[in-house]
This record gives sequence, structure tokens and C-alpha cells, in this order.
Amino acid sequence: MRDLVKAMRALSDETRLRILNLLLVKECCVCEVMQALDISQTRASRNLSALYDAGFLKLRKDGLWSLYSIDREGMQPHYADLVEAVRKGLKGNELVAQDRERLRKAKRVGPGCVRKCAK
Repeated sequence: MRDLVKAMRALSDETRLRILNLLLVKECCVCEVMQALDISQTRASRNLSALYDAGFLKLRKDGLWSLYSIDREGMQPHYADLVEAVRKGLKGNELVAQDRERLRKAKRVGPGCVRKCAK
């Protein structure tokens, strides 16, 4: 029961719902989430951590990057149902459509990007 309460709390925040919306599109690093939602690094990281801790996300390291994605294989089946409910609930929402458009234009910034782009 405790895990379900944690999952529901994670989904009870607008920023975390908006982040899930982005991750339904593609794997993202913190800087891409920051740009797409126009939020601070601290806020992006804190909310990604909450979704990760609740069991919705997986984390993959790629050099200096921490890349988050929806943990479709590892999450509990009822969590997948919750993610699908979020997707359906956000369909047609203008704010999340704008977030997705900003994500399309977002760039990975920082030392990791400089290193990769120089190759």
C-alpha cells in the first residue's frame, strides 16, 4: 500500500505530470526538461527524482549525462495503467502541447554536450 501512496503522490503535481508528458515522447536529460518546461535545474531534478523514486522512471548514464525515461519494462503493471491514464488525461491540453514543442527545440547543454558535439 505504501508504494501505491508514493506513486499517487508523485502524480499529484502539475510539474511531474508535465515531465511525464515529455518522457512519453523521448528520453530526456535534466537540461532538456528545464528548457521544455522553463523551470530551474533544482526543480527539474527534484521532480525527476520523485518520479524515479516512485517507480515510474529509469535512469541511464551516458558519460556525464543522466538520462531519464519511462520504465515501461520494469514498472509495475498498474503503474503502466496510471501512465496511460496521464497520457489520455493530458491529450488536447494546450500547455503540454507547448511543452512538447519546446522539447523539440531543446538542446543538451554543458560539458557533456560540448564533448559530444566536438566529435
